[in-house]
Amino acid sequence: MITKKVEGKIAMSMKDRPLAMIVQVASKFDSVIHINNGEMQANAKSIMGMMTMTMNPGSMLVITADGSDEEQAVSALEKYILGR
Repeated sequence: MITKKVEGKIAMSMKDRPLAMIVQVASKFDSVIHINNGEMQANAKSIMGMMTMTMNPGSMLVITADGSDEEQAVSALEKYILGR
């Protein structure tokens, strides 16, 4: 299991495309992936789960992945969340 803290650089709310893109990025990996914003935790592969979270620029997010490609999954999500 790998855990990485990331400061969000893009605003995401339940209406935003960036939220759907997180789900698309996470869905490319076999690992179980969760994102925590301090108040809530959601399955990064679930659009319904991610819609329960609001992430604003400057929010501290914790990405947790567990599985055979966990390092690649965390790295890909970190790059997306940081706007790279």
